[in-house]
Amino acid sequence: MRQTVMYSKRIRERCRVFQDTAAVYRAVLTYLIDVCVSEWDAVKGIRSSVYRQAYIEKLIHHTAKRPLVRYEDFDTRFYKLPSYLRRGAVSKALGIVSPYMRSLENWYAEDPKERGQKPGYPKAGYSFPCMYRMDMYRENGPYSAKIKVYIRNTWDWISVSLRKSDADYIQRHCDVLEESALVLQKRGKCWYLDFAYTGEYELRNVSDYQGTIIAAVDLGLNNAAAVSIMCHDGTVLGREFLKLPCETDCLRHAVNRIRKAQQHGAGKTPRLWAIADGINDDISVKTAQFIIDTAIKYNADVIVMEHLDSGGKKHGSKKQRLHLWKSQYVQSMAELKAHRHGIRVSRVNAWGTSRLAYDGSGPVLRGKESEKTRNNYSLCEFTTGKVYNCDLNASYNIGARYFVREITKSLPVRERLRLEAKVPSACKRSTCTLSTLISLNAVLAA
Repeated sequence: MRQTVMYSKRIRERCRVFQDTAAVYRAVLTYLIDVCVSEWDAVKGIRSSVYRQAYIEKLIHHTAKRPLVRYEDFDTRFYKLPSYLRRGAVSKALGIVSPYMRSLENWYAEDPKERGQKPGYPKAGYSFPCMYRMDMYRENGPYSAKIKVYIRNTWDWISVSLRKSDADYIQRHCDVLEESALVLQKRGKCWYLDFAYTGEYELRNVSDYQGTIIAAVDLGLNNAAAVSIMCHDGTVLGREFLKLPCETDCLRHAVNRIRKAQQHGAGKTPRLWAIADGINDDISVKTAQFIIDTAIKYNADVIVMEHLDSGGKKHGSKKQRLHLWKSQYVQSMAELKAHRHGIRVSRVNAWGTSRLAYDGSGPVLRGKESEKTRNNYSLCEFTTGKVYNCDLNASYNIGARYFVREITKSLPVRERLRLEAKVPSACKRSTCTLSTLISLNAVLAA
C-alpha cells in the first residue's frame, strides 16, 4: 500500500517577511479565483487539469511570444512572481472554484421554494504558499536552508536555520521515503516548513486465519490500553497493560485548574486549555506507540480495535473524561504506525465487549452494582462471583469477535448456518465472547 505522512521543521527565526509572503500569495489566489469564476464557461469544457492550468496562465501572464493577454494587470500587480508559485496558485484556485461552481449549478437546478441559502463565494482563506524545490527552496546543510520570499518589494532568497531535533528526526525516519514539495506554514507564533513523504509498504498476508496472531486492544479511561495477544483457537499468548498514572494525574490537575478559574468568573482560559490539550496529546502518542511496540514484540499480524462512536451527548459522572478521551486520534495514529511495519488493522463491533463476561456467563457487574467492585471501576464481577480486570475481559472479547468473523465468512452458507445452529451466540456479532470462539473451534474440530 502507498502511504503519505507529513513532518515539520520549525524555522528558528521569526521574520516579518514570512507573513508578507503569505499575504502576497493570498492576494494572488484571490485574483485567480475571480479569473477562474469569470472564465468558467470556457474552463469547464477542458477535461485535463494540466490544460486547465495552461489555459488560465495564458490569460494572465505575458511572454515574449504572448505580449498581449486578457488580464494585463496581473504581472504589474504581482511583479516578479516566481513561475512555480504562480502555477501552484492557479491549480489551487481551480481546485477551490470547481466545487463552488458545481454547487452553484445544483442550487439553480433545485426548486426555488425548496432550495436553501445560495453557496458562498469562494475565498483564499488561510492558504499558505508551496515552496517548490530549487525554484523556491534549497538546502544549505542539514540544519539550514534558503527560501525565496517576498522581501523589500521583490522576491529574493534568504537563509533560515531549522530546529535540529526536527531535522534529525526526519533524517532518521524518512531517509528512504520519497519527498514531495513543502509548504510554508504558520502555527501559533512560529513558522514551519511542512514536508510530505510517500512510501510503499507491503502488508502481511492474513488470508489463512489459522496462522494469524492478533493484538486485541481495549482503549479505556482507567487504563490507557490493555492488549491481549491471541491465536485463532482462543489461546492467549500474552497480556500487556499501559496505565500512565503520572500523565493522568497531570491531566486531572490541569482540568481542575480550568474548573477553578471558571468558578472565579474566567470565561475563556486558552492558556490553561493549551496545557490540558498538550498533556492529552502526550497520552495519546504514548498509547499508540505502546500498542505498536506490543504488536512488534509478539510478532502480531493484525491489530484489532473497537469501532468506537464518540459522537453524541455524553452522560454520567465521567462525561468530562469522555470529552477529553482521544480514542479516535489514538486509533488513527496506531493505524498509521502499524502500516509502516506491515501490520494490518481491523475493527470490530464495540457493543458489549466490556459488559459481557469472556467465559459466557453473561453480563458483569461494575462499580456500584457490586460490593466487590464498589471502589474500583476497573474491576468487574462475573455472575459466578469471580472478580476480573474489566479491560482485560474486553480485550478477550474484541479478539474473539475478530476470529469469529473470519471463521464464519470463510465458510459456505449452509455450513455457516449449521455451525451457528450449534453455537447460537455466534449468530449475532454483538453477543460474541471468547467462549463463543472456543465453542466454534470445538464444533469445527468435531
